[in-house]
Amino acid sequence: MECLVCSRIQEIKENRNPYFVCETETGYVVIGDFQLFYGYTVFICKVCAQELHELDPAFRQAFLRDMAQVAEAVFRAFQPVKLNYELIGSGNSTHMHWHLIPRRKEDAAFPAPVWTIPKTTRCGDNVRPSADQLADLRAALKRELLKAQGSEVYRFVE
Repeated sequence: MECLVCSRIQEIKENRNPYFVCETETGYVVIGDFQLFYGYTVFICKVCAQELHELDPAFRQAFLRDMAQVAEAVFRAFQPVKLNYELIGSGNSTHMHWHLIPRRKEDAAFPAPVWTIPKTTRCGDNVRPSADQLADLRAALKRELLKAQGSEVYRFVE
């Protein structure tokens, strides 16, 4: 069965993923396809593995460092009350990817987990960002990523 996350990485490598923001040493930063939670970002591991313990220890440390830097940039860019971090997967999307979800008091279901909201609400066409909204989200996150320690090694989309 084809890995959906690997397919998304291939789109990034071919410059066909409009949600791509930047590449780090260990992963890819993308704006979430759906923005019920303004600033929702995904950090995708470059290695197709299901669990952290499957990674080489040095790579794992670097991956966790990169994730923390990306999360801090998401927090600074979108200024939530709380930032949820989730490393989950199911079906054929078990390839590790962090969900970084800015939460606000006015969010649906706050402070309950976002997954308590029906998928049809979280992933409806009405919460897909427009091209202008996506450009704004990417620009805000890029500004904060550029401030991050180690950002000189990031590859940004133009």
